[in-house]
Amino acid sequence: MANIISDETIEYVGILAKLELSSEEKEQAKKDMGRMLDYIDKLAELDTTGIEPMSHVFPVQNVFREDVVTNGDESEKTLMNAPGEKDNMFMVPKTFD
Repeated sequence: MANIISDETIEYVGILAKLELSSEEKEQAKKDMGRMLDYIDKLAELDTTGIEPMSHVFPVQNVFREDVVTNGDESEKTLMNAPGEKDNMFMVPKTFD
């Protein structure tokens, strides 16, 4: 197993992630990545014959609904709170010239 991560790999991952790592952080990252790869190797040892592949643990179903307007046009009601109104739009003070 013993996955050895090279310094070049850590440098490359740091560049991709836009990270500046100190030498201590690089050493820790090498150890962490090695442990992750060892764990993946351990999982690969499992006998998965007869196990159906899945993309999600829970059954997923389509949750879309029909796009139907339920509240209609309430622009007059909305514009009642406006500081000013012109042509069915809000009128507000200028903020810049």
